[in-house]
Amino acid sequence: MAQKSAPDSTRRSEKSRRAIYAAALALVAEVGYPRTTVEGIAARAGVGKQTIYRWWPSKADVLLEAFLDLSGQAAEAAAAAGEEYAIPDTGDLAADLKDVLRATVDELLDEQFQAPYRALAAEGVVNEKISSEFVSRLLEPQLQLYVRRLEAAQEAGEVRPGIDPRIALELFVAPLAQRWLQRSGPLSHAYTDTLVDYALNGLAPR
Repeated sequence: MAQKSAPDSTRRSEKSRRAIYAAALALVAEVGYPRTTVEGIAARAGVGKQTIYRWWPSKADVLLEAFLDLSGQAAEAAAAAGEEYAIPDTGDLAADLKDVLRATVDELLDEQFQAPYRALAAEGVVNEKISSEFVSRLLEPQLQLYVRRLEAAQEAGEVRPGIDPRIALELFVAPLAQRWLQRSGPLSHAYTDTLVDYALNGLAPR
């Protein structure tokens, strides 16, 4: 008689982790971050809250990991579709930046991303640890794509020498983030196109 194999704890843990990620993202979208609790996440995921606390110290840490995983899945899907994880370099800096920022607007307005992104942004204001991890693990790698594209533009003579690309990118990224976070105005492709035009008019060779 064949022996039954022992339960695969690794597989079981991964299944629980995925359920917890899905529960955290769903609850934040449905009831908002303030009303989301570890107990609620555990109940939604079908696990004990001690399982969550074994892996994460707080609901903010759960949500951060869930959002990073969601972003990672989106990046993998893009790669599978043949989309390069980089800002395109067609030789036209303005056109390339406009294309990327239009895609950013679409993502910011996507309900799947918007609720957890806003929750983490708000938590980061009062939670330095979450803010630091969010910036280092997600935001800064994305900003470095802009740095590399602006450096290439400098080499091609589209941006004048001496410009710090890491500061320059904030001329169009920061206003977009502020408008989205504070809901101070509508987000549209026309808006980000204008940001690029204004920024590059100040960066063009003299």
